[in-house]
Amino acid sequence: MRLPEWIKVKASGMHETKALLRSRRLSTVCEEARCPNKGFCFSKPTATFMILGNNCTRDCGFCSVNSGVPSCVDAEESERVADASLELGLRYVVITSVTRDDLPDGGASQFAETIKAVRRKLPDAKIEVLTPDFKGDVNALKIVLDAEPDVFNHNVETVRRLYDKVRPQADYECSLNVLKNAKTISPRIKIKSGLMLGLGETMDEVMILFKDLRAAGCDFLTVGQYLRPTKKNLPVVEYIRPEVFEELKKTALGLGFEFVASGPLVRSSMNAEEAYGRKDV
Repeated sequence: MRLPEWIKVKASGMHETKALLRSRRLSTVCEEARCPNKGFCFSKPTATFMILGNNCTRDCGFCSVNSGVPSCVDAEESERVADASLELGLRYVVITSVTRDDLPDGGASQFAETIKAVRRKLPDAKIEVLTPDFKGDVNALKIVLDAEPDVFNHNVETVRRLYDKVRPQADYECSLNVLKNAKTISPRIKIKSGLMLGLGETMDEVMILFKDLRAAGCDFLTVGQYLRPTKKNLPVVEYIRPEVFEELKKTALGLGFEFVASGPLVRSSMNAEEAYGRKDV
């Protein structure tokens, strides 16, 4: 399907940010997942650090991150993330990872070490983590939350009916329970989730998902258009018009979400700093 005019992205300068990331031997989800906003974010500069290697143990239909044999955990990675955050002058640091079902704690300890390392170098910065589901392991979740990120994010990605196609190795109820358990364990931490439209969902299903997220204690919500990153990924079923995203934002705010970013090019970590402490963006 041809891209409609409203989701075409203008290129932006990003060479200095890329050079810094390469020199620190760091990966970003911006690059690995082929995010359309990469140039915009890198030019600010900001980036979403992707820890625990470049190979994911799952193979989701929407995602272009490599699926394969994962690398060994790098003990120095957390310090490199902290050093890069300091050099970039970040006030808000977002940390995500590939899914690591091969590790006993799913990589939770590496999240915790990275949070602590960033805190040491940038004590005034806010930190958001975007984690996998840890197979629903509450102990792994607690390891991350005990490190006290400011925002805990786990994306549901799509409606219940489409999970078998979009996230075949994940489970809708498990993802909701990750959010619910995070809010129960750490009530003061803001809980965030996000989803993509254009995969064949109905608006009724989206409304159910919004209500399920609110019931799970989700505070922040992001809603964006699914864009096919490679030919091996799922095709786009529909391009959703900008006015639909605006209506969804109003509806979600009416359900009690503190912050909603909804638009064709909205991604989970784009302008994440704006969500923290604001209710009107």
